Amino acid sequence: MRKRLELVFICLLLTAGTACQAGGGRETVGREKPKSKDGKTIVALSVKEQTAYYEAAAKKFNEKHPDIELQIHSFKPPGEKWGGGDMEKYAKATNTAVLSGSGADLLEMTDLPVGAYANKKLLLNLNDMLEQDPSLNKSDLQTNILDALKMNGGLYTIPGGFMLRAFVGDGNVLNKPDVKIDDAGWSWNEFEDTARKLVQKTGSGKDRRYALADDPPEVILQEWVADSYGEFIDRASRKASFDSPAFTALLRQIKQLYDEKMMTSEPIDNGKQLFYSARFMSPEDIINEPYRVFTNPRLLQKPHPEGSSGGIRIIPFSELAIQANSPVKEEAWEVIAFLLSEEAQSLPDREGFALLKSVNEKRLGEMQKQVRNGSYKLSTGQTVKVPDDYFARFKQFLNTADRYSEMDVKVLSIIYEESEAFFAGQKSAEAVAKLIQNRTTTYLNE
Repeated sequence: MRKRLELVFICLLLTAGTACQAGGGRETVGREKPKSKDGKTIVALSVKEQTAYYEAAAKKFNEKHPDIELQIHSFKPPGEKWGGGDMEKYAKATNTAVLSGSGADLLEMTDLPVGAYANKKLLLNLNDMLEQDPSLNKSDLQTNILDALKMNGGLYTIPGGFMLRAFVGDGNVLNKPDVKIDDAGWSWNEFEDTARKLVQKTGSGKDRRYALADDPPEVILQEWVADSYGEFIDRASRKASFDSPAFTALLRQIKQLYDEKMMTSEPIDNGKQLFYSARFMSPEDIINEPYRVFTNPRLLQKPHPEGSSGGIRIIPFSELAIQANSPVKEEAWEVIAFLLSEEAQSLPDREGFALLKSVNEKRLGEMQKQVRNGSYKLSTGQTVKVPDDYFARFKQFLNTADRYSEMDVKVLSIIYEESEAFFAGQKSAEAVAKLIQNRTTTYLNE
């Protein structure tokens, strides 16, 4: 079954000069614009899996563009789970198609190496199209997100939405006069100093607090590397530097924090940790998650490596690119432009925050109104009091988020697997760093 799916996917991608046909009957002659049987220009969109968002967006796009037929080709059928090795198969199938000079016109690049494709000039630079399209209200775009995704001055993907990684702390502790936190520029070392002082104040026994909890050191290492991914992986050249003093220092720092019980991998009751790393995948998450853990949460920027800037980390959803060799570049851009419209950005099944400020502002305003009148409830059924300055603080985060690094889940998996031996005391930091460097280099060169 899996081999058949992979073969079907490659067939769908290799549309030019082949006998493969999909959906409404895409017919090609060389690289001329493909036409359906009823004369519409076909734009093929290759995605990892069919979702309600893609289905709804395609339906609305086709209704608004009677001369274009957007066809979606998915690697995974709706509802089928991803298994071990499936992501590698998806990447390999996409590479095979694109490197052959054919393939779908629009490609979902989520979890694929955008930098490698861009360096080989396989993807279209979308910057000029974005700037010149009169149908888009540029002042309403979350340009901070799009600017963060640029590479060497070029914009090669545009997401349908995005999530944010931030930090949340216990405001009942952090807002005291004697606690000073400059989270706009704090490093992991400064976080460690602050956390150590706060943990020591709590003493021991039932009042014991931890800086972070519920995650093993391997997970914390993955996250800290993700927050500073560009320090260890050059996005353009795809070269690793895990055998550097900075990485071995990071390994030792995390191990020491666990050895000294500043952090714990044990699950603990809500409110027993001082901080936690938050994933804001939707506007509702800015209330539901922090207020589940703390009665008075404080939004913070995440710590960062020494010498780098702060800022909230961005994780894009549904990143789309136009293949440079597509014969329907203009029509493919029409699809992306539609996905940036208020209608598409307001689709209920679209993941994450919107790329339009107005859509985000509308939902946050609705939530703020519900909180004020007491109708907003947590999953527990409880109402919650959220001060206005909490919303203002988050809006500042939303409109200034600027940290993005193209991450490879395979690299993060290697880091987890090899670092276990160091945290268990079985190998030195240098030995583990060398193993990670070698495995990562081999993978990136494949």
